[in-house]
Amino acid sequence: MSAVSASNSPGTNSFTPSTSSPSSATMTGNVSIPNSSKTSTNSSPSDVISKQRLQDLVREVDPNEQLDEDVEVMLLQIADDFIENVVTNSCSIAKHRKANTLEVKDVRLNLERNWNIWIPGFGSEELRPYKRSTTTEAHKQRMALIRKTLKKY
Repeated sequence: MSAVSASNSPGTNSFTPSTSSPSSATMTGNVSIPNSSKTSTNSSPSDVISKQRLQDLVREVDPNEQLDEDVEVMLLQIADDFIENVVTNSCSIAKHRKANTLEVKDVRLNLERNWNIWIPGFGSEELRPYKRSTTTEAHKQRMALIRKTLKKY
C-alpha cells in the first residue's frame, strides 16, 4: 500500500498521496497517520493495530479471555485489509469527483455505502429519512384475515 501524507487546509481534513516511503507518514491537524519507523516488536510495519493493543481491547471486553496466536494474526490481517479497502475505495470516490485529495466526505461516503457504517459527528448534512416499507394489498388482506381469526378466539 502506498504512503499517504496528511495535509491540513482551513476547514477541511484531507489526504494527498505521497510518493515517499511509508515511514515518512506525518501527523497534521486532527488527522493522525502512524509512523511505521516506530513499530514495536509485536507488529509489522503494515499493521494498523499492534498485537498488544488487540490484547488490550480483548481484555476490555472480557478480562478472562485470551486469543490464540492464529486468531490474533487473522484479526490483524482483517484490520489491515479493511483499512486498505476503505482507503482504496475512498480514493476512487475522490478521483470520481475529479479531486486530487482524499477528504473526510469521501471516506464517510464509502463507509456508509459499502459497509453500512455511520460515524457520529461526520454525518451527512441532511437527515436520513426513515423509509417505511410499503405494504402490498395482498399483505393487508392476509393481516386482516389473521386479525379476524384471532378475534374469534
